[in-house]
Order: sequence, then C-alpha cells, then structure tokens
Amino acid sequence: MMITLSQFIPKHLNTHNLPIDLGSVLETIVAACVRINGQVRQGALAGILGEAGTGNVQGEEQKKLDVIANRLLIDALKTNPAVAGLASEEENTFVACNKDGGYLVLFDPLDGSSNIDVNISVGTIFSILAKPEGALTTASFLQKGRDQAGGGYVLYGPQTQLVFTLKHGVFVFTLDEAGSFVQTLANPQVPEQTKEFAVNMSNQRHWFASMQQYIAELLAGDTGVRGKNYNMRWVASMVAEIHRILMRGGVFMYPQDRRNPVKPGKLRLMYEANPLSLVLEQAGGAAGNTVQDMLDIQPESLHQRVAVVMGSREEVEYVAKLHYE
Repeated sequence: MMITLSQFIPKHLNTHNLPIDLGSVLETIVAACVRINGQVRQGALAGILGEAGTGNVQGEEQKKLDVIANRLLIDALKTNPAVAGLASEEENTFVACNKDGGYLVLFDPLDGSSNIDVNISVGTIFSILAKPEGALTTASFLQKGRDQAGGGYVLYGPQTQLVFTLKHGVFVFTLDEAGSFVQTLANPQVPEQTKEFAVNMSNQRHWFASMQQYIAELLAGDTGVRGKNYNMRWVASMVAEIHRILMRGGVFMYPQDRRNPVKPGKLRLMYEANPLSLVLEQAGGAAGNTVQDMLDIQPESLHQRVAVVMGSREEVEYVAKLHYE
C-alpha cells in the first residue's frame, strides 16, 4: 500500500513521540517545494529562466528562479504559527515570523541554480531547529548540526523527490501526478565503501597537500595504494551529488584551497552542509571538514562557509587521516 506524506507524518510522530508542530513545519516546507517544482517545470515556458539582475548576500548573481523559490518559502513559513523565524542563503539576516513559534527553518531555496538554464537537476535544501528560549536573535540559529530537529531536501529531477530525516532514519517520497508525495523508499543506507568520487578537478592546483595526495591516490587506481579503480562524477549541483551518493555510495568534496587561506571553504554550513550531513549520517554515511565531524562544528555566523567531504564512511575517514599525517 502506498503511503502519502500526509499519512506518514502523524504515524511517524506518534511512533517516536515527536512534537506535532515539527510535522507541521515539515509539511509547510514541502507544500512550498511543490509550488517551486511547478515553477522549475515551467522554466522557459513561463519566461523565468536567466539572471534576475540582482545579487545575494554571498555576492553571487541570482537567477530568476532563486528569487521566486526564496519568496515562496518565506511566504509559506510565515503563515505557520509553529515557525518563529527563518534564515535563507539569499537573505542578509534572519526573518522573524511568529513570536510563539517553537521552530526555526534554514534553507537554500534552489541549490545548483547555475544549472537551471541547461535543465540539470536542482533542489531545495532545508534544516529545522528547535528555537531556544528567549528573544529571537542571530544566536538562536547558531546551533550545531547535531542539534537539528530534522533536515532534508527536495530534488527537482526526472522525478521530484523529497528526502528527509527527523533523526529516526531517512525516508524518500516521490511526487505523483496528483501533486502528493508518496513514499517510495525507507531507510536507504550509504555503502561504507565506494569506487566513485565527485569533485571539481579544475581547482586541483589550489588544494592543500593532503587533498592533493588523496586525489592522486584515487587517480592511480588499482596500481596505487588504494588498490581499486575510481570513477569521477561532477554535476555542480550539491543536492544532486548527495542524492546519488545516498542511493549508491560515493564521496563528494569541496575542499578548502590556497587562493584565500583564511576562507575555510565555499559551501554554507547552515544551509547546505549541516542538513545534508544529517541525512547522510542517518543513512550510515559520514561528513566532515577534514578536521572534525560536520555536525559537531559550532557555527559562528549565519552565512559561515566550510570545507566539505561527505559520503561513504571509509573515504571520509581516510581523508581525515591524511590531513593529520
């Protein structure tokens, strides 16, 4: 029997004694993502491809769909009384919502948006936190990834899929023709070992020594110390890379490099790395910044950047070992 999200959430909350409001927040995020999916599917037909002519707080040019997706999520979350505040990769600071709400939501409204105009998979990444006691401030959001109440993503690909965890396993739902998310997989597990890696090799000359060594070992294949041949994949859409790894294993990397030694990485801890790390860890994978587990990093700012190595546990742990040698 097929189970829709509206059927699954109450049962899951009851089984694990989770707050009803947590399910409400997840359903609000998903409802907004269904609307984003409609916009993504229209694309050129609706005249919403291309640049928006604006930049975000990161100094990046926004796509029209970046702006649309961001607004759809903000408007939806503001209407949910359980949401006290939100933070978006596209906003300068947090947005206060409902003063009596018990949850905070952080999101990347459209990850991989550089791929929109060429019809390659993109997605929405989200993180849900319990709101601490007291007035809502930036500090309210600066919680370790391990403290997330839940996290996940919606992938707008050949099928539109919702992947999430409320810290009791990972669940995969697929959007049907009626606009409902139907469960299609429960508790996927990331293989501990892999022969596949994803990294932007054009940056190789800028990496630090331990990452240079690691990639050299992978490229040496079965004639090198790793004793096996690796394949490389690179979509340039983090959410798509992580979904592939969740389904069949692999390791995704966006390392720190020497061009700006004080800049710890490119990807955002709060909007991308933390929620995706939570999903992978719940599925038996691992994630870190080569120095510590991703979920143990204490955030210092909403838009903090971080080096990323995540996926099959053997590879993530091997990279960390190289860093310390």
